[in-house]
Amino acid sequence: YEQLKKDAALAKVRRFPDSLTQALFANNLPRAVYDTLVDQANANLPTLHRYFKLRAKMLGVSDMQYFDIYPPLVSSDLKYPIDESVRYMLASVKPLGDDYVKAMEAGTQARWMDVYPRDKKRSGAYMNGSVYDVHPYVLLNHNDDYESLSTLAHEWGHAMHSVLSAKAQPFMTADYPTFTAEIASTTNEVLLLDHMLKVSKTDDERMLYLGSALENLRGTFFRQAMFAEFERTVHAKVDKGDSLTGEAFTQIYGDILKRYHGDKEGVVKIDNLYAIEWAYIPHFYNKFYVFQYATSISAGNMFADEILKGTPGARNKYLDILKAGGSRYPYELVKSAGVDLASPAPYKAIVARMNAIMDQIEVIQAQRK
Repeated sequence: YEQLKKDAALAKVRRFPDSLTQALFANNLPRAVYDTLVDQANANLPTLHRYFKLRAKMLGVSDMQYFDIYPPLVSSDLKYPIDESVRYMLASVKPLGDDYVKAMEAGTQARWMDVYPRDKKRSGAYMNGSVYDVHPYVLLNHNDDYESLSTLAHEWGHAMHSVLSAKAQPFMTADYPTFTAEIASTTNEVLLLDHMLKVSKTDDERMLYLGSALENLRGTFFRQAMFAEFERTVHAKVDKGDSLTGEAFTQIYGDILKRYHGDKEGVVKIDNLYAIEWAYIPHFYNKFYVFQYATSISAGNMFADEILKGTPGARNKYLDILKAGGSRYPYELVKSAGVDLASPAPYKAIVARMNAIMDQIEVIQAQRK
């Protein structure tokens, strides 16, 4: 609450109408980007509810609870050691052109990666490309599973963004904002899925890849849009001068959580206990940040789709975004490449992708009967 009061006070003294407008100002992002994302997520909640129903069926759960959304949708013993994972990744980015592939391959063969887990090593996966005249470094904790392969493609998407930006831009404009950063990583994830489905040999493999993609879409689009709606709601209340207690935050978050998960419709039962979840999400202390994950995966999906279809100019327009770094405001940069994130189109496309993946899973399930 104190953080929100500070945000509201800063917005007021700097003569912004509200905290959200101030947060978007630095990157010159239209308010319509944020509002359209939240509106489209709500308009397409039936697709999210379809996912939960499919998950319940696949897991054999008759009464879906909130904790049931976290086990892997598809389990597999398939192994993807790092050398094999790198080969898959390099093959998947061939649609981006020889220069991109060669630069990525050179990086994977150099000492840019810390690959496997070990004692006292930081968990997770990250890319650090913040030093202008030094190549990026990639931290991984590769477990030889498909999730690790997908993470490899994601982080190397970031790394190649840094490589291309540093090569094309001077120091002052080489650094790029989060709004475009996650586009580079999510585009590579879509390319990886397309490649893995093409080379898969069994339905079990295909189910693994499709299930992983489906979970990623749920977590990166719908969940982040839900967070964005919560942030917008609580900031708006404090901007108006309302006082908020911990109980008020919990009530607001719980109402949104239940709506997104279809509690009233009987899709997922949300115990009131889970409404406190807002309190452990650290991103909320970096105001209006998480919505960019949802916008980025939506843009990345559209760019990858056009590239894979061979649309004339699509590849170069996408690569121009990576090469531009921070030389242009991110919304206008992405829009100039053909994706308007202030319009419903990218969000409708990502929802259509989610439905298409569920269609494919249901076809495989039907064939197994």
